Amino acid sequence: MAPPARPRRSVLYMPGSNGRALDKGRTLAADGLILDLEDSVSPDAKEEARDRVCRAAIDGGYGGREVLIRVNGLGTAWGRDDIVAAASSGADAIVLPKVDAADTVREADSIMDGAGAPASMALWCMMETPAGILHAEEIAAASRRVGGFALGMEDLVKDLHAAHTGDRLPVVTALGLCMLAARAAGIAILDGVHMNLDDDDGLEEACRRGREMGFDGKTLIHPKQIDAANRIFAPTADELDWSRRIIAAHGAAADEGQGVVVVDGRLVEVLHVAEAERLVAMAETIDERKGAK
Repeated sequence: MAPPARPRRSVLYMPGSNGRALDKGRTLAADGLILDLEDSVSPDAKEEARDRVCRAAIDGGYGGREVLIRVNGLGTAWGRDDIVAAASSGADAIVLPKVDAADTVREADSIMDGAGAPASMALWCMMETPAGILHAEEIAAASRRVGGFALGMEDLVKDLHAAHTGDRLPVVTALGLCMLAARAAGIAILDGVHMNLDDDDGLEEACRRGREMGFDGKTLIHPKQIDAANRIFAPTADELDWSRRIIAAHGAAADEGQGVVVVDGRLVEVLHVAEAERLVAMAETIDERKGAK
């Protein structure tokens, strides 16, 4: 089962302790925003940030952007209260950091239910530890609320004693395991952040590689990274032209009782048409959002 066509090309982390940043998020071209209570917030500012983030989500004004709240881990002094507060914020999802096992997901799900979170509120899992990667399949299937994976490559590379490389070979096994688990469960999956804000070429290369691997989009740490992610993770004009052609050709063949058709020498079957329809639907949604912003 494929993930829905909702665009998640660019999902930007916003520091929960910065009210101006939360306001600015309402004007940015990102497909999604992760209002962060974890890494970007110092311990003495956690509770104030929680109130600010939940108030921002309640107030809304984010248009069609997906709004997610990253809480602190359940093993911290703030995690449970973060989930309880976020459950009634109206956010689209709660993001749980450093998920190591399915039991962590089920515990968070139980807290959400107890706090009155609507059934539509999803639970996203940060995949950023060796244990989490090894349990990716179980984590993806742990709850109906699980809506996606967000890769946390900084923590993972550190724990692996590995290195960040352009070809990503040191983490390709981890990426593949998460991708397989996400697609098997029918959930979305976002690539990790690109930390070097001065490396535009590196960001573009990371986005291209991420899209080739099958990621739905990329998590970002600065608004200047949005344009590259939006452009590279969006269907190209050539892809859309091909998609529309094979949809039309296959439809015409089906009307004549044929299950396959050849377009420009390439055999087109139902599976190709399904992917083409997903890309066209994605492009239409992107265009609709551009008109609404």
